[in-house]
Amino acid sequence: QVHLVESGGGLVQPGGSLRLSCAASGFAFSTADMSWYRQAPGKERELVATITSPSGNTNYADSMKGRFTISRDDATMTVYLRMNNLKPEDTAAYYCNAKWRSATYLLQSYWGQGTQVTVSS
Repeated sequence: QVHLVESGGGLVQPGGSLRLSCAASGFAFSTADMSWYRQAPGKERELVATITSPSGNTNYADSMKGRFTISRDDATMTVYLRMNNLKPEDTAAYYCNAKWRSATYLLQSYWGQGTQVTVSS
C-alpha cells in the first residue's frame, strides 16, 4: 500500500526557512518522479517543484526558483523541499506527490495528506 507522509511544516516569519520532508513507502520510490504541490485557501493546487527518476532533474515554478530546492534520497525513500526566504504568499498546505508508470504503462499518482506552512510575523 502506497503511503506518503509529509512533515516539517509550521509557522515561520517572513524571510525564514523551512525544510519539508515526505517519507514514502509501498512502491518503487527510485523509479518515481516526486513532486511538491501547494494549495492556498480559495486557490487551486499548484506545482511547486519536481525531481525526476532516474536522472534527478529538477523543475520549479517560476515564483520558487532560487528560493526552493527539491531533493531526494532514494536509500531512505524520502523527498525534501528546502524553502528559503519565505514570503507570506507562500502560506499554503504543501503536498507530496509520486508518479510512475505501471508495467502496463498506466500512470500511477498518489498524494500525501499535506503539511501546513504559514508565513507570518
